Amino acid sequence: MSESEPQQPLRVLLIDDDPQRAVALSAALDKSRYLVEHMIGADVSLLKQVDALQPDVIIIDIESPSRDILDSLHTLNSFNPKPIVMFSEQEDTNTINQSVHCGVSAYVTREVNTKRVRSILDAAVARFQQMQSLRNQLQETQQELASRKVVERAKVLLMETRNLSENEAYQMIRKMAMDNGQRMEQVAKNMIDIITTLSM
Repeated sequence: MSESEPQQPLRVLLIDDDPQRAVALSAALDKSRYLVEHMIGADVSLLKQVDALQPDVIIIDIESPSRDILDSLHTLNSFNPKPIVMFSEQEDTNTINQSVHCGVSAYVTREVNTKRVRSILDAAVARFQQMQSLRNQLQETQQELASRKVVERAKVLLMETRNLSENEAYQMIRKMAMDNGQRMEQVAKNMIDIITTLSM
């Protein structure tokens, strides 16, 4: 997207048991890139609401996060992560650590000046995107390492059973992958299965 193209608003799910506070917080985001589309109470199933509404950002304004809220956030962070901002009166370190561990991008204590809400959301969204990028890089690195281990294992078996050099074993796997339009990891797995079966 070019810089001249208007950005799509980020759809916000606001969870707050205090209707007046929710309206004030929503008004603070007026004419910003955040669009508060739905306001619900904390007693409503968070996971069902997120699944139905598919918000881009979640704001939770609550006296203290309950065990149910934290469990729902943990599940959400595992399977459908989103930027989450929590405003809470609870200031103890354990609660803050648990909330962040469960996927909260920004935990803000005490009553918040509504003039700060927009900048808090901006920081939370930026932090979330950075963490997601790091998470994706880690997954790619782990997948690459796992793939290399499989190819290395197949190379060793080929060297042992066919008396090939390391380079010859590598080239055999590579050629089969190219000839069959498969990834080297898949070819290596098939070779390991065949060689292991024949040696039993």
